[in-house]
Amino acid sequence: MNKENIIHGRTSVYNCNYHIVFTTKYRRKVLNADISQYFKQVLNEVAKEKGFTIRNVEIGDEDHIYIFVSAHPKISPSYIVKMIKGISARLIFLKFPEIKKQLWSGHLWNPSYYLETIGSVSEGAIRKYIDNQRSKNHC
Repeated sequence: MNKENIIHGRTSVYNCNYHIVFTTKYRRKVLNADISQYFKQVLNEVAKEKGFTIRNVEIGDEDHIYIFVSAHPKISPSYIVKMIKGISARLIFLKFPEIKKQLWSGHLWNPSYYLETIGSVSEGAIRKYIDNQRSKNHC
């Protein structure tokens, strides 16, 4: 057990981490450098407001989002994904309305997502994987 990641709450001690991956609708490559930078900013604001922590994030090939999140056990992973996707889509469309032309249905994100729980043993591997997405995909 990696003690540096253990969080001591008022009523619990925990280390809840999630690897989340989702894509843009129709896998459209709309996440250019400006939108990616804005997404990361929005992501950090959402995390702070909703009570979870972004440990790592990367945009892959302008159509994938890779996120490593830590959260209190009372915050469900599906809630985290819902908040990230819903709030970021609304704010990105407000700031970059031109991308709606590339997304016929007016939705930014594919409704599905990948979620994996992360233990302290595999944390380094996930961080390395997410960091490698940057070198693979231009950013």
